[in-house]
Amino acid sequence: MKTYMAKKGEIKRAWFVANADGAVLGRLATRVATILTGKHKPVYTPHVDTGDYVIVLNADKIHVTGKRRTDKMYSRYSGYPGGLRRINFETLMQHKPKEVVRLAVKNMLPKTKLGKDMFKKLKLYKASEKPNVPKGAKEMKI
Repeated sequence: MKTYMAKKGEIKRAWFVANADGAVLGRLATRVATILTGKHKPVYTPHVDTGDYVIVLNADKIHVTGKRRTDKMYSRYSGYPGGLRRINFETLMQHKPKEVVRLAVKNMLPKTKLGKDMFKKLKLYKASEKPNVPKGAKEMKI
């Protein structure tokens, strides 16, 4: 029996909608990353982008467990001496709530060109923004 390998032109993409209101950040991010990579499909092929589109609503109403609200730190480094910038979860949620979900999902995807293509299929919306949801979108269970 031959192993099936998906081709780029054969992939049928669906749309999923996830409501992040009251969801735990890590659990939401793993579910979204699984759908973006296509691992939920029987035609999953590691070297082909077989994933679907995901829309995350209410990204600013995400929750974290334990003391992560105050202790979790996000770092970025410019490459220059003294260029390390750190910000905690609570402050980042106040200024850029979509960035928290974006970083959580992005770090769970492959760090290759394929991962960049997968990440482009993620759409994030805050509660105050009007989402652009297509007609046939399926509700995603978290």
